[in-house]
Amino acid sequence: MELNTLQPGVGAKHAKRRVGRGIGSGLGKTCGRGHKGQKSRTGGFHKVGFEGGQMPLARRLPKRGFKSLSSGKTAEVRLSEINLLPVNEIDLLVLLQAGIVSQHATAAKVVLSGKIERAVTVKGLSLTQGARAAIEAAGGSIVE
Repeated sequence: MELNTLQPGVGAKHAKRRVGRGIGSGLGKTCGRGHKGQKSRTGGFHKVGFEGGQMPLARRLPKRGFKSLSSGKTAEVRLSEINLLPVNEIDLLVLLQAGIVSQHATAAKVVLSGKIERAVTVKGLSLTQGARAAIEAAGGSIVE
């Protein structure tokens, strides 16, 4: 291969559209711009969302609420998932390594779903009242 023989692959480049080259080309006379009006003129374009002076749709509609940037950072963990883990000390790092919570999770909450039949120590996770009661009933403990 030599630098002077390099060229793009077949079909990678298209011929430039030649407008204003007669009736037979299909793009003669007005060159596909139609008749009159702002869009037919050179330089006749306006910013995105401009509606000819009418109040734009984005400004007519009411704005409500906001989108929280921190939503979706707290993962939900079931008791049945904790029961399947081979370790007795459960924290966010253990849940991340086991693939139970997403890599983007910054916190986790244990919910009462399923059963837990062994004593585990839960560290640094938030729990629902039912999950807390179930873990303590199984002989486990919770470290805040």
